[in-house]
Amino acid sequence: MIAALLPVLLSLALPVGAALPEPVRVELSRAGVPPEAVAIVVEPVEGGNALLAFNADKPMNPASVMKLFTTFAGLDLLGPAFTFKTQFITTSEVRNGELAGDLVIRGGGDPSLTYERLWKVAHQLRARGLREIKGDVILDRSYFAPVAHDPAKFDGDTRRAYNVGPDALLANFRVIEFTFIPTEDGVRVVGEPDLPNVTIASRLQSTKEPCTSFRRNLKHEFEETGLLATVIFSGTYPAACGEKTWALSVLDGDRYFESAFRWVWSEAGGKLLGKVRAGRAPAEGKLYYVNESEPLAQVVRGINKFSNNVMARQLFLTLPAEKLGVPGEASASALLISEWLRQKDIRARELSIENGSGLSRTDRASAATLAALLKSAWGSPVMPEFVASLPVFAVDGTFRNSRGGAAGQAHLKGGTLTGVQAIAGYVRDVKGRRYAVVMMANHENANRAQPAMDALVEWVQRGGR
Repeated sequence: MIAALLPVLLSLALPVGAALPEPVRVELSRAGVPPEAVAIVVEPVEGGNALLAFNADKPMNPASVMKLFTTFAGLDLLGPAFTFKTQFITTSEVRNGELAGDLVIRGGGDPSLTYERLWKVAHQLRARGLREIKGDVILDRSYFAPVAHDPAKFDGDTRRAYNVGPDALLANFRVIEFTFIPTEDGVRVVGEPDLPNVTIASRLQSTKEPCTSFRRNLKHEFEETGLLATVIFSGTYPAACGEKTWALSVLDGDRYFESAFRWVWSEAGGKLLGKVRAGRAPAEGKLYYVNESEPLAQVVRGINKFSNNVMARQLFLTLPAEKLGVPGEASASALLISEWLRQKDIRARELSIENGSGLSRTDRASAATLAALLKSAWGSPVMPEFVASLPVFAVDGTFRNSRGGAAGQAHLKGGTLTGVQAIAGYVRDVKGRRYAVVMMANHENANRAQPAMDALVEWVQRGGR
């Protein structure tokens, strides 16, 4: 009897991490991450038993892996060919190039309305005969619900691009890309777009230190008055870093869009005699021009390949605006995604989505739910567009600097917050079989766990050996 029970008793005495693949267990130990802080699921995408399931149902913070819910839902509910539309509406006729009334710009949540695209919009308006706006330019943001956004809420760093909030009239991600150029006299700083109302002052000193981090000793100050802004950079910059670029948020939504539009309109040869102000499009207004974004299939590549938070937030709020006909609002988006998952028979009782980007301390999802999402996406009509949006391991996007034998054999979304590290996506093994792979670590040492996640990817790619 005792002999018969011995294997069972021994199995009960095994450590929690015994079910983990040895390469993963070793790397977690090196990182100081205990097995109970990790959740893993590896399942064949076309059905069959899981290759590995460890803490599969444990609610975890997935960080930017949460973008998989937003982007798959967007592709599935809106379609890969969906475009975001920015409407230009006139309140009177355009005669001899002159608009006596107002020009209303009604935002449609376009996440990809870059400065270059806005420049093209200005030229399209000119090509259609508009030369002078005698009235006002009215900015209509009613596509999204009017919810105040605090860029300091997450980590207090209000100028970082990842903290920019959603905006129905988002222009150029509301950032300026500052490029630092070492010279003999110091460090020159140039901004793109080069808005005339934004002044850049460089007090940076160039040093001969090795380039470990160009931002480590770099400081910035912002002074804003009305439409005018001054950005002052000080500190030191290692010349060995060469040219580096840092995207920072300047001005709020109203002032940024006004600054950008005034500049491109002037460059296009247009005149504006009135003001730029917030408002709504009147019912009697006439549609003059519609600017369409690239198809959603392209937009989601920007979201997932480069983990763009504000683009994900834009898509997240667009879901209820398009599917329910209500101004985009986060709680409505979360409910819509929950119902969409239920219709796909994905049980996700633990799921909590704050804003669709993963930049959240309260987001929760289990590895089992994420694996089910990945398997559902694999069997859907939008699978090609969804998979193509994910970074290729050790090739491009946020995984371009990864190393290992699985290079080019996995499409993965990564996620990182303080105390959170995660991956989720697809891995092709040596026999050509595809697996949905999810791994999350929530622990004070979680940010040391990426080697363990790379080890999991390689283990799956080798066929579980």
